[in-house]
Amino acid sequence: MHQPIAVVGPTASGKSALGIALAHALDGEVVNVDSMQLYRGMDIGTAKLTVEEREGIVHHQLDVWDVTETASVARFQSDAVADVDDILSRGKTPILVGGSMLYVQSLVDDWQFPPTDTHVREKYERRLAEIGIGALHGELAAIDPEAAAIIEDNDPRRTVRALEVIELTGQPFQASQPPKDAPPRWGTRIIGLKTTPEWLNPRIELRTNLMFERGFVEEVKDLVANHGLITDSTAGRAIGYAQVLQYLGGSLSLEEAIDRTITGTRRYVRRQRSWFNRDPRVTWIDAAGDTFAQAHALLGLE
Repeated sequence: MHQPIAVVGPTASGKSALGIALAHALDGEVVNVDSMQLYRGMDIGTAKLTVEEREGIVHHQLDVWDVTETASVARFQSDAVADVDDILSRGKTPILVGGSMLYVQSLVDDWQFPPTDTHVREKYERRLAEIGIGALHGELAAIDPEAAAIIEDNDPRRTVRALEVIELTGQPFQASQPPKDAPPRWGTRIIGLKTTPEWLNPRIELRTNLMFERGFVEEVKDLVANHGLITDSTAGRAIGYAQVLQYLGGSLSLEEAIDRTITGTRRYVRRQRSWFNRDPRVTWIDAAGDTFAQAHALLGLE
């Protein structure tokens, strides 16, 4: 079996472990689809697998961007599609692993990105400067609640982009995206890890506390001092990193930073659930059970 397998679902649901197991079973290589794991040095706070934890499985799209670079779904799409094509050309199975919603869609769908217009974008950037990200995101929610539901309310770049696309196309932002019932690129099989809040919330809390115990604050200090991480950047607005930067800046206590990381992660999980639940191509398995056995049966592996 060489058609790609995508493993999607909420943060902390066990995607990375299942991806490794499937790669072993299918002579596969992993393509990362977690937008923050693309950044070099963002390891502890993104739960990036260590080299040892990768168990000899080749991983693509890890550690490819500097923390000073602005994230780009279009750039990721181009690079990741090339990786998948290369893996397939070598007779191996691509295992696409991650829960970053737009990044997953850019990879499994032939998404042609909408046009840009400098003047329209500048208009919304001026509006952003005038009223701030919270109010601008509120304006997006008023005209396109579905777009606002998937874009973080503290993400100025994607909020501006969504408003730009809506004005240029005269349609909701999501109308520019491919329909979710279209055949996925390469015939990809999409497996989703289904969770309940009762099962997942304690895992999120445990994982967050372990991140801080394992040196998350020190990681952020190093990224600031030696790699140029700043608050006003894609990497600096990532869940956890934003809160640690606030702690280092004196506006949050350590306990508040930990609590806000947990609540921010839970809020993001709700967005992930809503997004992936709307995709009829996802086949769900129980994250609380033996996910490899379930995937094994689903894929008809020997």
